[in-house]
Amino acid sequence: MPGDPPVPITVWPVPAPQAGETMSNAMGVRLVHNLSHRCDLIIDLAVGPQLARAIIGTQRRAHLILADPGGRGPEPATLIVSGWPPHDDAAPEQFFTRCRTSLLPGGCVAVLLPHDDLSLPVDVVVAAKRAGLMYLQHVVAADRPPRRGVRTHLDIHTDVLILTRGTTQLGDGHG
Repeated sequence: MPGDPPVPITVWPVPAPQAGETMSNAMGVRLVHNLSHRCDLIIDLAVGPQLARAIIGTQRRAHLILADPGGRGPEPATLIVSGWPPHDDAAPEQFFTRCRTSLLPGGCVAVLLPHDDLSLPVDVVVAAKRAGLMYLQHVVAADRPPRRGVRTHLDIHTDVLILTRGTTQLGDGHG
């Protein structure tokens, strides 16, 4: 977005998800290891068992729903993982407002998008910012890692947008 500082872009060499699923097993493991600590609560809104396997294998705890708009729901999570669009048919800004309510300060939302619509990540980030989340990092998932000094075409299959609930309160109540 114009005027916003750039976010880091990272390449993760992980296999593409199977048709109809949000991620591969390797992606689930990377998300859990990179964005949570042992015993953290993770809200799993992904399609397929891959994230659940990673959660169990790393002794994290899982929940499958977000807090409702009144703030009632599971205890706040450190990480929320979702494909796009959300499966609850909520409007994007409404979905991110519920995510923000369900996160601990400093917690993250990882939104996984197929890498076939170049404008979709921008639309998702705009909706997240309107709900009070900050754009922290962009991960591109490719079938093979880039090699230093060799020009190769990356076969990107998934964009992962990492959004965060800040740890401080801003004047507008978002933080």
